[in-house]
Amino acid sequence: MSTSQKVAVVTGGSQGIGAGVVAGYRKLGYNVVATSRSIPPSEDPRLLTVRGDIADPAIAEQVVGLAVERFGRVDALVNNAGVSLVKPFVDYTAADFETVIGTNVAGFFQITQRAIAEMLRQGGGHVVNITATFADRPSSRFTNVLASLTKGGIAAATSALALEHASRGVRVNAVAPGYIATAIFPPETHATVAPMVPLGRLGEVDEIVDAVMYLEQASYVTGEVLHVDGGTIAGQ
Repeated sequence: MSTSQKVAVVTGGSQGIGAGVVAGYRKLGYNVVATSRSIPPSEDPRLLTVRGDIADPAIAEQVVGLAVERFGRVDALVNNAGVSLVKPFVDYTAADFETVIGTNVAGFFQITQRAIAEMLRQGGGHVVNITATFADRPSSRFTNVLASLTKGGIAAATSALALEHASRGVRVNAVAPGYIATAIFPPETHATVAPMVPLGRLGEVDEIVDAVMYLEQASYVTGEVLHVDGGTIAGQ
């Protein structure tokens, strides 16, 4: 297959924001490699799916390796895979900690290191990290310190990676969603959650996808954390 077509890698690509991002890149004409623990096989010749846990270094190696083997390159990486456990801080267990750190931090590290190495070899690329507004603006109604700890760290890493690689053509940005109508916030919760958002509603998956697609095409933007949260970052 020709190596001239751009290629995006998307983690957590089986549902919600991840599935939307996969569709967004396909609409841009990219070949896509998508991974998650439950992703089904693909019949689309320009969409390769890899089932596995991104916390496993072998999966990160496999995903990037298959992207290069199948499509010849890696132009974009979207780190969407994430775990969120809403609990009081003192109720977190050691297993909770290992699960969240494994996906949100180790998974991010493993695949980003490999993807950026490939981007540097080919002379450029773009990473988008999906963080969260509550890492900057926590809420007493949804106590989620482990997600704040990990997603806040990813936001900081976004700036550091952007600076480190800007001179070599690799951009690194992030999108910080607020309360989005996904499985995390099923319809029965919307009436409770919506009043917490200045715009008075939950966001839609397409609105996060639009932000990712904007950053993908915004060649003069790097080191940015773009909040797509209905104004939640401004306060409640």
